[in-house]
Amino acid sequence: MADINDHADDVLGKKFPLCFLPTPLQYLGNFSGKFPGYKIFIKRDDLTGLATGGNKSRKLEYFISDALNKRSDTVITGGAQQSNHCRQTAAACAAAGLECHLVLGGSEPEIYDGNLLMSYLTGAVIHFAGENRKGEDIPLIQKKLEDQNKNCYSIPYGGSNAVGTLGFVNAVRELKRQLEEKSVNIDYIFFASSSGGTQAGLTLGMEIFELIAKLMPVSIDKEFKPGESLEEGILKLLDEGRDVLKVKKKSMPGEIPLIKGFDSAGYGVVTENEKIAVKALARSEGILLDPVYTGRAFYAMMHHLEKNLLKPGSNILFWHTGGIAVNDHYAGYLR
Repeated sequence: MADINDHADDVLGKKFPLCFLPTPLQYLGNFSGKFPGYKIFIKRDDLTGLATGGNKSRKLEYFISDALNKRSDTVITGGAQQSNHCRQTAAACAAAGLECHLVLGGSEPEIYDGNLLMSYLTGAVIHFAGENRKGEDIPLIQKKLEDQNKNCYSIPYGGSNAVGTLGFVNAVRELKRQLEEKSVNIDYIFFASSSGGTQAGLTLGMEIFELIAKLMPVSIDKEFKPGESLEEGILKLLDEGRDVLKVKKKSMPGEIPLIKGFDSAGYGVVTENEKIAVKALARSEGILLDPVYTGRAFYAMMHHLEKNLLKPGSNILFWHTGGIAVNDHYAGYLR
């Protein structure tokens, strides 16, 4: 295990415990049998434990710690109605005794299901924001709450800022320890990349802890922010994270990998690709993917395997970032 500076070690240690860690590192023996010459593993962040789990809980350990240190009593974040990040934020606030406000895209449905239902059950106050599904209305809601003397702590869309990246910097340290215990080297790491925080954290963590593998981030959403590409956003997050941890290296344009082309249908649109991926893992290993994030990324990995786009004899890791597998909205599409 590589040494890190004392400052970075101290920063990574300041978190509010929310997760069951380490999450399992599992060999997919049955699934690997479909692709002779490859060994495929999965990192089970669907089992982090907070309101059905997911990768955002890693980030929230740092967000909640920061909010409590700043004596905040209210947390605000935003996303789509079936946002994994919002569902986990609501549960994290319940665990920490904080008031939670979620700013969600679309109009209020007659019946709450999936992540939206779990956000409601864990006590979140829900604001519906129409077309603004990426937290664009957070400042407006925050101003109203501050006028009511609330001390607000705002978390951006997807939990993607310098604080959020810390969760996956620390996750790399966890993964490297597991790989060393199993005497396994990983050549490729596939995962879903949407708001950029997970990818920035993994990239920075691999630099700090000297984990050698090729990141294979799969783009989930065609749009990131107006006037800014996902690659540009990740570069900013990387540099902000390096500043927080006092890592001297700076990013260079063009160094951010991103697998595109599997997101052409648009965010949250379930295609035949996602159906194939969800069924393939469920029927070979009994592990459920969600159709929006992990289903799309897993299909991209399957495509690379089927087309022999990966080095023969490779060890491949799929980082399961979690998500509710099926709700009423998606059930019909997955049959």
